Amino acid sequence: MIVDLVSLTIIMLVAVLCPVIVQLIPGKPVPQTVLLLLAGALLGPHMFGVIQVSESVQLLSELGLAFLFLLAGYEIDPKQLGGHQGRVGLATWAATFVLAFAVITFVPYFKRHDMTGMAAVITLTTTALGTLMPILKERGLEGTPGTPVGNAVVAYGTWGELCPVLMMAVLLSTRSQWQTFITLAVFAAICVVAALVPAKARKAGNRFYRLVTKHSNISEQVLMRLTVLLLITLVTVSAIFDLDVVLGAFAAGFILRYVIPEGSQTLETRLDGISYGFFIPIFFVVSGAAIDLKAVGGNPGLLIVFIVVLMLIRAVPVYIAMSLDRKANPISSHHRVTVAVYCATALPLIVAVTTVAVKAGTMQQMTASTLVAAGAVTMFLMPLLAGLTYRVADVHPVTAIGEIAHDPHDYRQILHEHIEMAHLLRHAERMDVFVARMDTLPPAASAADAKLRAELVQRAERERDRCLRELGIDPATAQEYREDTVKRWRQAASKRAGGAAGAGGTGGSAAGDADTGSAGAADGAGAGDAGASGGATR
Repeated sequence: MIVDLVSLTIIMLVAVLCPVIVQLIPGKPVPQTVLLLLAGALLGPHMFGVIQVSESVQLLSELGLAFLFLLAGYEIDPKQLGGHQGRVGLATWAATFVLAFAVITFVPYFKRHDMTGMAAVITLTTTALGTLMPILKERGLEGTPGTPVGNAVVAYGTWGELCPVLMMAVLLSTRSQWQTFITLAVFAAICVVAALVPAKARKAGNRFYRLVTKHSNISEQVLMRLTVLLLITLVTVSAIFDLDVVLGAFAAGFILRYVIPEGSQTLETRLDGISYGFFIPIFFVVSGAAIDLKAVGGNPGLLIVFIVVLMLIRAVPVYIAMSLDRKANPISSHHRVTVAVYCATALPLIVAVTTVAVKAGTMQQMTASTLVAAGAVTMFLMPLLAGLTYRVADVHPVTAIGEIAHDPHDYRQILHEHIEMAHLLRHAERMDVFVARMDTLPPAASAADAKLRAELVQRAERERDRCLRELGIDPATAQEYREDTVKRWRQAASKRAGGAAGAGGTGGSAAGDADTGSAGAADGAGAGDAGASGGATR
């Protein structure tokens, strides 16, 4: 008991220090998840042995995994699964699976390094959507209605998380095929009942539902407890049926979204608090404790090869699918690269799959440690690369190069204008998202609706002022700044367009168009602020 409490204390100390360390790193390029895994690996039994993973600590870790996939399932909108982009995402994942199977089967390198069987195939087809969602929200890419890039990541990443979970249950089972399908059918029936009963009760407004919702403070507590009950019940059913807890947790998230399709701000806040405040950090630290850094260091080639192959197998098909499906994805090539790189982020399912494979004896612990370490690297590397490609697209580097080639003496001014344009585009995009969220809110028919609207208005105002301060602008003088910026850019556009016409070249026209677009971007930023201010006034 004392050993368990000491280990838990150290784990929570790590959980407290990691976000502080992340904030101290300029630009925050390293996610907390990477530091949690690294700390677990250093303090775990394979290195210093400070953290002992007993049955009690392992149970808390399993609950952390369950809460992580509960939130992942809750984030998925069933409407997106059946939409055009969702169907393309499913077809893309199927192509990814076939490609991964071919690579694992026919490339001798993987056989020599113990990467064989369906477990290895599944690890190459995953997307850590549940872990990506906080990163997307922090970067203003995900929400309601979201951005084209954020919506595409969710559409493709959903299948990259849902399908591997189902494949784990079907392909990694120790039962016969017919027993596996019967078990899954029974589990699905239990999930359907668990979804329909509360949904019908809510729709009918029966006595229990009225009792729960009559008092807001009681309803919030009961709703949270019902959610935890649903999660624990389905995880328990999964364990009884010898299925992975990931399947039960994911199903619980789906059911919760079905019962509350419009979402619940209070419930989401409480779930985030208990999940990311306690259970999920334990899961990542304990997962890190299972990594043998010496084994990883002794086989660096497999780590590098796995990351490269994951990029080729998961990211490239997503990019190709988006390029061919231009009607549903009218975004630039740089942003398609951003979506593809985000979709190659993988970790939680790699941990789950390798754990099952090691227990079944189909994968060695050394190989599992290397794959988990590679997954941790993707958690750091892929969001970093995706962020770079996303911002590079806003700067319009090709246009900037053309302008500099036409007028090399003004290269500093040209670069400054393009970077400033990128900042304004980012600001305008965030404001558009917040304004759209407020516009989609229903009329304040109840105190809860009015409270939600007020919260969104305050968030929009804070976000607007924060973005302006990032640019070194006093929010009180923002309107004057925007008008001056638009005026300067229009003058620069006219000057360059005139110079290009006199020279008879085409480079100046491109520069003029780019600068005119820059002015339009500034106008868009102003409109975004105006919309946010208008929403706040309403």
